[in-house]
Amino acid sequence: MDEKRPVRVTILNQPYTLLGDEDPREVEELAHSVDELLHSIAAKAPSADATRVAVLGCLHLADRLHELERDLTTLKERVGRKTQEFAGLLERALER
Repeated sequence: MDEKRPVRVTILNQPYTLLGDEDPREVEELAHSVDELLHSIAAKAPSADATRVAVLGCLHLADRLHELERDLTTLKERVGRKTQEFAGLLERALER
């Protein structure tokens, strides 16, 4: 089993030590992405406290995830239809 390694990051001016078994650079990149998102939200809502900014950030990410899940479902359906279409074409070609 991989050993989890601590990675120090700063998100919304707060230091965190995260444990991960992935490449520390990936953890740092994810933390940086979250930090940028939260800072952009905080800039648009300067009177919001950190908790509200974090909740708004979570909602933004949940919306993005939902959108990507819909896109993935659509792509899977298209691949399924194309697979059936190509299987039919192959069957007809082999019958000749």
